Amino acid sequence: MAIETSPLPLPPSADPSKFTQFGREVHGIDPGNLSPAEFAEIEQLLYKHDALLFRNASLTPEQQYALTKAFDPASESYGHGNNKTQSTQKSILHPDLKTIPRVPQVQLIGNGTVYEHEGLPVAALKHPSHTTFHATTVSPADEAAGATRFYRWHIDAALYELSPPKVTTLYALRVPGGAPQVARYDDGTGDVLPVPLGTTAFVSGRTMFDILPRELQSLAVRARVRYAPHPYVWMAPARAHSTGLAIESEGRELAPDQLPPWSEDKVKVLPITWKNPVTGALHFQVHPCAAQEILVDPLPEGAAREGALYPDGAHLTDLKEVRGLLYRMQRPAIVPSLVYPHDWTERDLVLFHNRGVLHSVVGAFAPDQVRAFHQCNLAASGDPVGPTAEDVKAYA
Repeated sequence: MAIETSPLPLPPSADPSKFTQFGREVHGIDPGNLSPAEFAEIEQLLYKHDALLFRNASLTPEQQYALTKAFDPASESYGHGNNKTQSTQKSILHPDLKTIPRVPQVQLIGNGTVYEHEGLPVAALKHPSHTTFHATTVSPADEAAGATRFYRWHIDAALYELSPPKVTTLYALRVPGGAPQVARYDDGTGDVLPVPLGTTAFVSGRTMFDILPRELQSLAVRARVRYAPHPYVWMAPARAHSTGLAIESEGRELAPDQLPPWSEDKVKVLPITWKNPVTGALHFQVHPCAAQEILVDPLPEGAAREGALYPDGAHLTDLKEVRGLLYRMQRPAIVPSLVYPHDWTERDLVLFHNRGVLHSVVGAFAPDQVRAFHQCNLAASGDPVGPTAEDVKAYA
């Protein structure tokens, strides 16, 4: 008997024609106690739809870890390495995560102070704010009136040594009420997106690829990104663009000799497009803030050269050029009509295909607004698979 699902409720800002396959709400099953047959169906649903919502879920940290691990049984450690985010004090991730002691693969995230929580006597949580990361910020007066921004569009991944997780699970334990906000892009386009307070915003990597013009699709299937070593430490002094989709090229990144010890064999070089294991579709999956270089393969034999970018291949090492090119390819997919901003309620469990979507924290909370979520993703047992030779021929 097939599991019952329904489309995710879209906000008025969304273009329904672009969300026919994205996202499903799952009804009538307990995600913490799935039978093997139920899990097999959930796995297929997740890769087909990229995000699944379970309402009124009841999930212990152990169950959340087990559910996440089921998508990649050979995986073990948290996506950034167990406890590494706390030991690497210079990382921009350090303030945002607290590890559940008895299940170190599960992180406590949120805002405000939480007491006696799953073995943590006290946890001071801080919702990431664009005011600590962007080169420019919303004015205090505008913020008080409800204006905000996307914090950082990203994939959950260490992007150094460890492979990007296949799936992330987010479980809402405490969700404070409050007025909706308006995410401003502040990039000269006039784009704004009304959002629920504290939303997590998602965009489809498949849509990001599908809407590209032909010359950029050709480039995407031929290109790989080299990520900076220890990218979250490397980027920590830098400041982001107002859309949260890029780092401003101001020369603030740490030099190689200022980073924790690193080796070239642990640096991640990953394809720009990742192949969906169920649908075969290509998803544009780049963490733009962590990217350092782009390597482009030549056009395949017989491909038309007219209008092609870098037909003979290229190795782009200028950060401003790398960021500009990625921004050109990714910015169209974060327009308001293509963003799904989830409106959290307590006991919502969201599973998302971390190799198929980009997401961003959004919004701002007052210090006394307590929010608590459990997050789990696991460094994968292998790197993502890129386009096949047939894909390259089809799009190049």
